[in-house]
Amino acid sequence: MKQTLLTIALLIMAGCAASLPPLKTVDKIDIKRFMGPWHVIACIPTFIETEAYNAVETYALDPDGTIDTVFTFRKGSFDGPPKRYNPRGFIVDAVNNSTWGMQFIWPIKAEYLITHLNEDYTQTVIGRNKRDYVWIMARTPHIPEGYYQRLVKDLENQGYDVSKLRKVPQRWPNDGSRP
Repeated sequence: MKQTLLTIALLIMAGCAASLPPLKTVDKIDIKRFMGPWHVIACIPTFIETEAYNAVETYALDPDGTIDTVFTFRKGSFDGPPKRYNPRGFIVDAVNNSTWGMQFIWPIKAEYLITHLNEDYTQTVIGRNKRDYVWIMARTPHIPEGYYQRLVKDLENQGYDVSKLRKVPQRWPNDGSRP
């Protein structure tokens, strides 16, 4: 019995020792400037995104302070069937605007943390403390490879398994236009 209790205690302590610190979110976001379309450059995908092409997430601030979200993509190829999802975003921390809840199914709100945003609001990273999902997004369909690699290195340093990252294929007319 003592050995069983000791084993359980050691497993609990090992689990605590392996836990990662909370992700640091962006200090302050101008929420109105953050609104608009974001191309998904890469992600550790959820089950609905595993075959996404031309994925774009668009945010619009509603008068009640919630965020109307439209997530669109083509499934399986650039010519695949269009998919559209409309989760609702909720700003959890109105001081910095970088901690949200994202509700796909009532009443569950998924954690949605804005952990990176460059000064000109053209690239962002959205993550979760569990490190199970992450999204690298940009205002344009592509970002420079060197910048992408720096973001991937940052994610690895934060405890993400970057081998799970999937680059989302993006191809648009005039390659740079917004949908």
